Amino acid sequence: MSNAEARAVKLTGQIADLLPSWDLAPLVEAVEAMRDVAFIVAVTVVAEVGDFRRFDNPRQLMAYLGLTPSEHSSVASVRRGGITKAGSGLARRALIEGAWSYRMQLSAASFTTVMVMADP
Repeated sequence: MSNAEARAVKLTGQIADLLPSWDLAPLVEAVEAMRDVAFIVAVTVVAEVGDFRRFDNPRQLMAYLGLTPSEHSSVASVRRGGITKAGSGLARRALIEGAWSYRMQLSAASFTTVMVMADP
């Protein structure tokens, strides 16, 4: 285990130790209960967003996180661009990294193939 990995494990453990005394701990558990949401992603999003009840609908939350598409409109046309990147960059980065890791998960068959190819 590298020094950076050991440090990450130590910090994750410290966060886990402090979590039960945090008033938003039940919310972290609820976010973490969603399919494949990791502990650190859940803690980061809850810490950055705070009380989710302040948003009337999911569209407002996504706008706060900067995950809505930008739009350039005129009378004749509407062009949508990339995400707006407004709001909390840390929460947005955690969600995007989590989504990429979920999307790029290796299946058991492809993992076996990679391991066989790596074996000299």
